[in-house]
Amino acid sequence: MRILITNDDGIYSPGIASLAKVARKFGQVKLVAPDVEQSSMGHAVTHSRPLSYKKSPIEFPDVEAYRVNGTPADCVAMGTHLWNDVDVVLSGINMGPNLGNSMWHSGTLAAAKQAVLFGIKGIALSTPVGDTEPNFEALEPYVEQTLDLLLKDKELALYNVNFPAHPTDMMWTRQSVRLYDGTIIPGTDPLGRKHYWFTVSPLGPADEGTDRWAVENNLVSITPLRLDLTDEAVLAKKLMDQR
Repeated sequence: MRILITNDDGIYSPGIASLAKVARKFGQVKLVAPDVEQSSMGHAVTHSRPLSYKKSPIEFPDVEAYRVNGTPADCVAMGTHLWNDVDVVLSGINMGPNLGNSMWHSGTLAAAKQAVLFGIKGIALSTPVGDTEPNFEALEPYVEQTLDLLLKDKELALYNVNFPAHPTDMMWTRQSVRLYDGTIIPGTDPLGRKHYWFTVSPLGPADEGTDRWAVENNLVSITPLRLDLTDEAVLAKKLMDQR
C-alpha cells in the first residue's frame, strides 16, 4: 500500500511524525507537508504563484519527506504528482480537534477532501491540545487500530477521525451541527497597534452519537463524510413546489 501523509500544522509537527511511525506498519510511506503552519486554511489552493518543494530539514525513519510552500490541499496535489498510484492520503495527526462545524475551515480535513477529489481515499486525524502537547505515543495504539479498520475498506471514502486525550474505545459518529457564537477579541501588539482575534464557541451541548459527544466521553470518533453538500430534503421539496 502506498500511503501519502500530509497535515496543516507543518513539517515540524510531532503529530505528523507519530502518524508516519504508525502508517509504516501498513505500507510504503511518503510525507509531503507545508513548510509553515497552515491551520484553519480550509480548502485553499495556490494559483497566483508557483509551488516548489524541498527535502525535509528533519528526517523521518525510513520515510521520504518533503516540504511545500503551499497549503494542505497543495501538498496533496504535489504529493500525488511526485508519487504515482497513491492508495490513501492520511492528514494529521492535527494538534487540535476538528469536530462539528470546525470541519468547514479545517486544513487537515481539506487535505483528505482533496485526496477524494483525486479519486483517492482520504482520512483526516486530529486530537485536542491542552496545556501541554498531546501524548502521541499513548495515542499510537488507537491510531493503529483506526488505520487497521479503515484501510481494509477498498472503497473510495472520506473519514474524519478525532482522538480524545485518553481514549477508552471507538465509535462511528455523525457530525455535530450547532450554531456557533463568533467573537472578536481586540488587543494591541508591542508597538501599540490594534489587532483582533476571532474565536468561536458552540451555542449548545453536543447530541449523543455525534463527534463532539464521542470525544467528550473519551471515545475515538470516526465520522464518514461525503463531498456532495446537497440538502436532499430541501431539494425534493423545491422540486415538488415547481410541479
